[in-house]
Amino acid sequence: MTYSRLIAGTMTWGSWGKQYSKKDMIALMHHCLDHNITAFDHADIYGGYTTETDFGNAFAESGIAREKIQLITKCGIQYISDNRNNTIKHYDYSKDYIIWSAKTSLKHLKTDYLDLFLLHRPSPLMHPNEVAEAISELMQSGLIKSFGVSNFAPSQIELISSAVDISANQIEFSLTQHTAMHNGALDQMLLKKITPMAWSPLGSVFREDNEQTRRIHKQLGELIDTYNATEDQLLLAWILKHPAQIHPVIGTTNKKRIVDAVKASDIDLELEDWFKILVACQGHKVP
Repeated sequence: MTYSRLIAGTMTWGSWGKQYSKKDMIALMHHCLDHNITAFDHADIYGGYTTETDFGNAFAESGIAREKIQLITKCGIQYISDNRNNTIKHYDYSKDYIIWSAKTSLKHLKTDYLDLFLLHRPSPLMHPNEVAEAISELMQSGLIKSFGVSNFAPSQIELISSAVDISANQIEFSLTQHTAMHNGALDQMLLKKITPMAWSPLGSVFREDNEQTRRIHKQLGELIDTYNATEDQLLLAWILKHPAQIHPVIGTTNKKRIVDAVKASDIDLELEDWFKILVACQGHKVP
């Protein structure tokens, strides 16, 4: 399965963020497509189980051909919401629930199939065979094209992949949250040809003001002229250089920032510059 190099995250499109109207969502979809972002990342819980429906209603009137985009969504988190009768946040990966959740997302997104269906977070009670039975039924019926996970550690990947093939793992990854380079997660994905997707790809660089982020800003500032790039473009380029072929999931809805993010794909950081950025983040030289 091929996804656009950058993926549009929809978490803040609805009631958890911008509260966009149908017209606004349609315009943003077309803007993404105009700049070669064709994959849209969802989760059933976004907007308290409402954003998939808002997006789906907009997509149905967008005039965009289904084959021109890739729709990704996640299931499993039972979130406390007016739209669910949950008394505590928990996870459900029973066969019946996984199948029901996929069909519900299909209905909300106004589509006949999902390009990628993910387990949102690992549950201590998940059983690989039960997950595999659900995914097999969904794939055989053509409701999903591929299956993956999100926020899974290498051992949890091994557990689930013992019963069903995993094609993607969506993890938190950025310059300031790069443990996946050291805990075996990215090594495993590269080895097994699992597509890594990175949520929160800019990390804490623009959210926090501390010694670490000041070092990072200083180093990025020294490279801006060299690459004729902005700091956020350099942060994305740093991720894109990894050999695992990571797909950043960008959460911005700002049209200019979307255009800028896409241009990061054209930046090929020199080897030493890549390590300079890493060292600035770590505050010490590599071992």
